[in-house]
Amino acid sequence: MTHWTIFLAAEAAEKSGGLFDFDATLPIMAAQFLLLMVILNAVFFKPLTRVIDERNEYIRTNQTEARERLEKAQQLALKYEQELAETRRAAQAAITNAQTEAQRIRTQQIADAQAEAQAQLAAARSEIDAQKVTALQSLEGQVEVLSRQILEKLLGSAASSYFRS
Repeated sequence: MTHWTIFLAAEAAEKSGGLFDFDATLPIMAAQFLLLMVILNAVFFKPLTRVIDERNEYIRTNQTEARERLEKAQQLALKYEQELAETRRAAQAAITNAQTEAQRIRTQQIADAQAEAQAQLAAARSEIDAQKVTALQSLEGQVEVLSRQILEKLLGSAASSYFRS
């Protein structure tokens, strides 16, 4: 008897639609699903996609601005490097000119100092020559007097009369 009840219950279950029962539950479930989709779309997905789109736009804008700033920075760096190179060339030219001018001035000053030294040397030589001539003249006079005195002492008074005449 218990077999019959299980068998009858199984038969009753098979007749009510089996695995797929297409009664009013399916359209209600479909309507609930669509209603949930509409509500989720309005409440969750639209704001979420709007925020995501705004974020993507913000990122794109920042990337574009960053590229523009990078290009501008690279152009400025190139410009400053060119100006720096030009300034270095100008400074090197100024240094070279200053060294050349200093060399010229040094050479001129050395030449002037040598000319002055030569002039002083010539003046000193002429002064020495003049003093030599003066000394020789005074010595000649003294030599003559001394030689007379020596002769007078050696020869006596006879020599003095000889020299006076």
